[in-house]
Amino acid sequence: MSFKFRFSFSKQVKEKKVIRSSQHGFAKVKSHLTNPIVIYDSMTGWVDEGRAVDAVYLDFSKAFDTISHNILTGKLRLDKWAVRWIENWLKGRAQRAVISGAESGWRPVASRVPQGPDSFNFVSDLDEGTECTLSKFADDPKPRGVADTLDGCAAMQRSLQRLECWAERNLMNFNKGKCRGTL
Repeated sequence: MSFKFRFSFSKQVKEKKVIRSSQHGFAKVKSHLTNPIVIYDSMTGWVDEGRAVDAVYLDFSKAFDTISHNILTGKLRLDKWAVRWIENWLKGRAQRAVISGAESGWRPVASRVPQGPDSFNFVSDLDEGTECTLSKFADDPKPRGVADTLDGCAAMQRSLQRLECWAERNLMNFNKGKCRGTL
């Protein structure tokens, strides 16, 4: 990738706020360390106020292995040249298995992307319509909110239903063995 294109691409990602403030991981100032700190800060703030809180830790099953190339490129909020470059980069990918020297045939790949900051365009719209506070580490969302009123509980439930609809629409599955809730 040329320096000029990389600079333009990075500039677009920043200007168009492709990676939202809720995103942690693979970002310069928001990492695997800042994500739990942000969650802890908000949760303890509410608890210090005497509020009951809910938090749900969600995990997408094999997220970067199942991202549809078509859905990803349809979500890109970049100029047409950057989108075209990414489409060309993803187009024509193939894979095969080699076990003890035995090789399978090559098969086209219509999903799977390398894990990295550019891949988070895929989950950038996860925040839209969510009524609770949401943090994401890489692809994994963590909705949380005050749960000491019926409205607060209902908002969390609507947010979880919205996240479930998002997952279905984007051909993603939650890894139920890794999803946890706290009260």
